Amino acid sequence: MSIKFLAEDDRPREKFFQKGKNSLSDSELLAIIMRNGNKDESALELGQKILASVDNNWHRLSLLSIQDLMKFKGVGKVKAISIATALEIGRRRARQETSDIKVISGSNDAYLIFKNQMSDLRTEEFWAIFLNQRNKIIHTAKLTEGGISQSIVDVRVLFKTALDHFSTGIIVAHNHPSGNLKPSREDIDITQKIKEAGRILGIQLLDHLIITQNAYFSFSDDGIL
Repeated sequence: MSIKFLAEDDRPREKFFQKGKNSLSDSELLAIIMRNGNKDESALELGQKILASVDNNWHRLSLLSIQDLMKFKGVGKVKAISIATALEIGRRRARQETSDIKVISGSNDAYLIFKNQMSDLRTEEFWAIFLNQRNKIIHTAKLTEGGISQSIVDVRVLFKTALDHFSTGIIVAHNHPSGNLKPSREDIDITQKIKEAGRILGIQLLDHLIITQNAYFSFSDDGIL
């Protein structure tokens, strides 16, 4: 049944207008983005099918490419781009919500900054936050990006950036696209190299985080820094 034949109160756009955004289900929100379905399914039914394919997880939906979305009957390039655009807006909004964090008081503060940059990635990246003596954020930067399994940071580039910004402390992070939070031998080795280089230069490594989709591992919290 097409949405136009549903009771007005059940039409997603009308429901949004009459009852507010919180009254809508995820599939109804997606139906509004898509506007219409295909000859066999309403936008609501198509939205339910798309969300079911990713276990009703918006994050997993955001990982689908335009080509992945276009595999669904009734989803062409324009509709796929509309879905991807809406999800990107949500990601940027979440990033802005963490931009108010000016001072790092613990690993969770650092995680909130890093996760919006790294949790969605399919390849590894290595980032750093540069701090002053009061743990106030001076600068944030992506230093390297690599393949699916590893991203190696050049310690010289890391500390050149720290010196350029007169930083006295750094927090580094990289993501594990596999979802495995356990640090590898290489992760432990690079952490020790960064810590030792920082000791010589008088720039303290405060933490190293491993970021996955929904969680993080802190070297400092785990007592192995």
